[in-house]
Amino acid sequence: MLHVPFPEPREIAALNVDVTEIEPVERRVDTLLRAETDEGTYLLVVESQGKADERKRGSWPYYLSYLYEKYRCEPVLIVITQSSSTAKWASRPIRFGFRDWHSLTVRPLVLGPDNVPVIADERQAEKDVPLAVLSAMTHGRGPQAPAILESLAAALRTIDADSAAVFVQFVDSCLADPQAKQMWRDLMTAIQYFWRHPLAEQVREEGREQGLEQGRIQDRQEMTLRILEWRGIPVPDSVRERVMACTDLAQLEVWAQRAVRGTDAAELLSEGA
Repeated sequence: MLHVPFPEPREIAALNVDVTEIEPVERRVDTLLRAETDEGTYLLVVESQGKADERKRGSWPYYLSYLYEKYRCEPVLIVITQSSSTAKWASRPIRFGFRDWHSLTVRPLVLGPDNVPVIADERQAEKDVPLAVLSAMTHGRGPQAPAILESLAAALRTIDADSAAVFVQFVDSCLADPQAKQMWRDLMTAIQYFWRHPLAEQVREEGREQGLEQGRIQDRQEMTLRILEWRGIPVPDSVRERVMACTDLAQLEVWAQRAVRGTDAAELLSEGA
């Protein structure tokens, strides 16, 4: 009757019509912004994507539908990635329905290394700070990362602290490379007033947790070596280097327990000990 092609069904089953979620499920987008314009109010749903993930086929449409129901504003999905292949994957429309009749189509807007320019010059970054932020978010890895991040850090000094703090958080959330992320945090720590903004509290808390974790690792490393030394067991340089290079707390705990009872430092670290 509708003149819409539909494959011949082998079986049809009636399912429960209740779509209420009984158990709470935690779902979070990376960033959610509300934009007031002359044409209406929009929700900008920003997702940082490191690699292709087919689970997003279900979660992204869910985010948009839920946010529209909650805020009654038109949602727009923006995906930011540092990978050209991921950008190509993310830009494919997500379609639900028949092959020739889509009940729902989600079309992400994608920012990636192929459509965002590289801004590694301080003066260029100062001319357009938001574009420099996008450059850091999409090119923030590889050999260009230090110049990009340093230029942006200098440019952020030229704008108001509140806006700068928001940009700091955006960049931090998108840097997938650990070295680039640490470099960015070191640059920002040197500019103390950026980190007083509430949006930076999460980054500070992560830093404190990392510091506590590193302290526990270092204590366990030193304790293992001290036990051996207190018991008069010689500690070869190879053993000392291996203990100090280990960052696995569980493994260090095992070695510390062996140090209490063992008689040879090298045997403590062996797999069959």
